[in-house]
Amino acid sequence: MSLTQAQIEQARARVPRAFHLPLALRLRRIALWTLFAGLMLYCLWVFNFSPTRIWIGLGRLGDVLGFMFPPYIWKSWTEFSEILKGLGETLSIAFMGTLLGAVVAFPLSFLGAKNINRLNGLRLGVRRGYDIIRAFETLILALIFIRAFGLGPLAGILAIAVSEVGTFAKLFSEAIENTSTKPIDGVKASGGTRFQQIRFGIAPQVNPVILSILLYNFESNVRSGTILGIVGAGGIGFLLSDRISAYKWDEAWSIIFLIIAMVYVIDHLSGIIRARIIGDWEGTK
Repeated sequence: MSLTQAQIEQARARVPRAFHLPLALRLRRIALWTLFAGLMLYCLWVFNFSPTRIWIGLGRLGDVLGFMFPPYIWKSWTEFSEILKGLGETLSIAFMGTLLGAVVAFPLSFLGAKNINRLNGLRLGVRRGYDIIRAFETLILALIFIRAFGLGPLAGILAIAVSEVGTFAKLFSEAIENTSTKPIDGVKASGGTRFQQIRFGIAPQVNPVILSILLYNFESNVRSGTILGIVGAGGIGFLLSDRISAYKWDEAWSIIFLIIAMVYVIDHLSGIIRARIIGDWEGTK
């Protein structure tokens, strides 16, 4: 279907920017793209990026990967039990850190939800507290707790727990704020107290969301626990760092493979738990 010149002119009059952008807008776009390109080139220059350096690095990376194959196979139970103990410590650190963080964050999340806490000053102060806690990286917290409590899994557990308090409290409070008011009104109309409104009106709506958040962060904390072990907070990361420092690349690759397998198993089990619990919840609505 062809358009007449008159129809084109009418369309141009209705939406002129679809045919020709104003000069000011075009200059603004050019300036923004120029700034973006300049910032990118500056970062490459500051970080000493060059094709030669990348090519040399890829060659060295190939050498490291070559040292990793074939993977190392532990020949005695004594050697392998040490690795299993490290994996168990990492899993325990992630589990305890996630659990402690959730226990502390759950009541704090109600103070940060605007449909629960009507005191704006208190609510905003609590939310800023979430931000302050989340500003500290888990690795930094681990170094602080290692200084305070010494080397070992305790420092890793506390680092993950404190970090997750800020994350969980923020996510839980947002989930609480996004709940429907109809179940709450129903409980209120039947004479329910404020606690009962939260228990029977809000909790059934946010429980599946909270479960998903907990399971996902637990998977993430298993990976974080590996990094914390490298700085001395216990777990498999310490053994991995030790093997890399000793240039035992084949054994390091075997440990990395076991970490990947552990994360995969946890992800699979989390999916099963999420499907069963959330499925039951949906069936009762």
